[in-house]
Amino acid sequence: MPRCFWCTQDPLYQAYHDLEWGVPLREAGALFELLSLEGFQAGLSWITVLRKRERYRQVLHGFEPQRLAQLSDGEIEVLMQDPGIVRNRLKLNGVRKNARAWLQLEDPVGFLWSFVGGRPKINHARDRSDIPTETNEARAMSKALKKAGFTFVGPTICYAFMQASGMVMDHTRDCDRYAALAG
Repeated sequence: MPRCFWCTQDPLYQAYHDLEWGVPLREAGALFELLSLEGFQAGLSWITVLRKRERYRQVLHGFEPQRLAQLSDGEIEVLMQDPGIVRNRLKLNGVRKNARAWLQLEDPVGFLWSFVGGRPKINHARDRSDIPTETNEARAMSKALKKAGFTFVGPTICYAFMQASGMVMDHTRDCDRYAALAG
C-alpha cells in the first residue's frame, strides 16, 4: 500500500497513518486528546508520542478535561516519575492549563473547525515540498487559542493538529489514503 513519505515501516505508525491521520474528527474529547498529544510532541518526533499514547490515556484520566483541570501539583509530581510518558513539567502543567481553557470554550468543536470554515480543506500535494509546516489558518488558530488561555499551541503545532484531525487533508497524491479522503 503506498503511503505518505513520512510513514515508516513501523506497524503502529502505519496503522495511525491508514486509520486516523487526516480523517475528519468532530468529537470534543478526541479533539482535546489530540491537541494535548500534539503539545506533548513539541520538540520530539510524533512516533515517540504515539508509542506513549496509551500510557498518557491511563495516567491523564482518558484526557477528560474536567479531571485534568483539577490536577494537583502533587499529581503532576507523581506523573514526573512515570517513565511511560514524556516527563516534562511544563507540558504536564500545560495540559492542566489547556483543560481549564478548554472548559471555558462554549463550543470547542465549532471553535476549532471554524479556522477551516467548518469543513476539511483538501490540499492536493504532489510531494513533501507541497506541504507547509504552518499556514495562515494555523497561525490564526494559534493566536486564538493563546488568547483563550492555551499553551503549547504554536502555529506549527496547530498545523500538525489540523492535519491529524482532518481539518486539513495533506495525504499526498501518491498515497492510497489521498483518493479515499479527497474524493
